[in-house]
Amino acid sequence: MKITDADILAGSILIVDDQAANVSLLEQTLREGGYLHVSSTTNPREVFALHRKNAYDLILLDLQMPGMDGFQVIESLKTNDRDAWLPVLVITAQPGHKLRALQCGAKDFISKPFELVEVKTRVHNMLEVRLLYKRLARHAAELAAAVEERTAELRESEARYRSLTELASDWYWEQDTNGNFTRVSGPVLEMLGIRVDGLAVERPAAPVDGWNEAERLELQAAIAARRPFLDFVFSRVNPDGSKQKFQVSGEPMFGPACQFLGYRGIGLEITHR
Repeated sequence: MKITDADILAGSILIVDDQAANVSLLEQTLREGGYLHVSSTTNPREVFALHRKNAYDLILLDLQMPGMDGFQVIESLKTNDRDAWLPVLVITAQPGHKLRALQCGAKDFISKPFELVEVKTRVHNMLEVRLLYKRLARHAAELAAAVEERTAELRESEARYRSLTELASDWYWEQDTNGNFTRVSGPVLEMLGIRVDGLAVERPAAPVDGWNEAERLELQAAIAARRPFLDFVFSRVNPDGSKQKFQVSGEPMFGPACQFLGYRGIGLEITHR
């Protein structure tokens, strides 16, 4: 993210001073220093509109001007919500005004009468900081857009995943870290005896008997070890003596910090398949 001298010399600068002689001296100094985009105004009331239109990289602002002083100009610039970092370098002959200007939002100051070497140095340094700030803000916006785009892709992928799993299975399920069902789709009420109420899933008040205990323990061990399982078959005997067989696949879910979130998977009845 390095800023080159060419970047700095290409920065846009606005000089604001009611004294035409001061404006002329600053313009000449900056142009001789290689700056390519230097403009000026002797009317402080124009500054807000000019900056709104041109988004200057640096504003050289005299503080003592009739009609509207530099402090009022700074306050007007602060109402521009598109520019949180004010690129203002104030010019003053009053030592007491320097601290006040910085407290109002200016980023640096130049003392009158001008020391031309100081002017060039402070302009160069402030433009470098300003351009770094703009580049960082642009990078942050690009990163936010990339994150938003990737999030949308993941949501779309998740939707496709669920759609496909629902087509390829009798039910889709998710469990939290405690093994409680948090989402189920499909006719699991009839198959497993699980009550589904919207997104809330609850087990029946009385346990469903008939499950093969060895198979149940084996499945619970895989879940406790945070292992994925594929096409695990388990069965039960119903009160009327009929038998049912089910096949389930699941995988653990983890968050960004690798924390365990629960399980998700699919299941189907294979009694007659």
